[in-house]
Amino acid sequence: MTTDPVAVWKKGDTVEGYRVISEIGRGAASVIYLVQDPKTKQIWALKHVIKNNPKEQRFLDQTETEYKIASQLDHDSIRKIPRIIKKGSLLKTNELYLVMELVDGISLHEEQPDDLATLVDIFQQTADALAQMHDRGFVHADMKPHNVIVGVDLDGNHTAKLIDLGQSCKIGTIKKRIQGTPDYIAPEQVHRREITPKTDIYNFGATMYWVLTGKNIPTAMGHQKDSLMGSLDDSLIEKATPVSEINPLVPDRLNDIIMACVEVDIDRRPESMHFVADKLDMILGVLRAESMTQAD
Repeated sequence: MTTDPVAVWKKGDTVEGYRVISEIGRGAASVIYLVQDPKTKQIWALKHVIKNNPKEQRFLDQTETEYKIASQLDHDSIRKIPRIIKKGSLLKTNELYLVMELVDGISLHEEQPDDLATLVDIFQQTADALAQMHDRGFVHADMKPHNVIVGVDLDGNHTAKLIDLGQSCKIGTIKKRIQGTPDYIAPEQVHRREITPKTDIYNFGATMYWVLTGKNIPTAMGHQKDSLMGSLDDSLIEKATPVSEINPLVPDRLNDIIMACVEVDIDRRPESMHFVADKLDMILGVLRAESMTQAD
């Protein structure tokens, strides 16, 4: 018999001073609610995480990490997390509430805009957000389509919001275990080397690749997804087919920056996420200019 990972709050319940409106999502050891602050009338997403056994400590750790890093960022394209509430004894936390900005939209994994310029705009916003993370000394370390939420603002423009900083870390961290998503994971993550901004560049390149082709690049996780390749030799990782060969609508400049991002050799990747964001901004300008010309 299985049990719910955390207590289930219902509409109208008051939780840590917030009024529950509805449940909006679930994770391995968490439930996310749509809530309202009765005093300010502000709407938030409230993530409730509880530790039921020692193996679930990592969920609490990831939640604390997400708060600590998000609180040091202030980019429009990064989800804001203004508050964490810890529950338990003085020496041991066994329950957390994370007050998060409500992000209204659909992930890039679920749906992709048809217009290429719109996609490049979303990519550019995301790259700019990651660049700020790097400037502040952090790496996202789990960049993938699931973690980019696309919405539409009051002017009808598409907006990108980067979420899920649970695996984020300080630049230069060497993790004790392999963390990342197999289809987007960088070789240095698999081989437990230093996590750097160029790790995000690889993950981000793999994300753009999938969005534009519907295919995943070959990674160091191999085809089994749960085991390493037979050797730690990066040269054995199969090279990805150029994006433009799969999707002829992708212009050369966009193909080139994506393929550079997913270079196995760290030294051959772009020098920084600022460089990637600038390239995407230039490509976006060209696409918009071409669109205006065609319209005339």
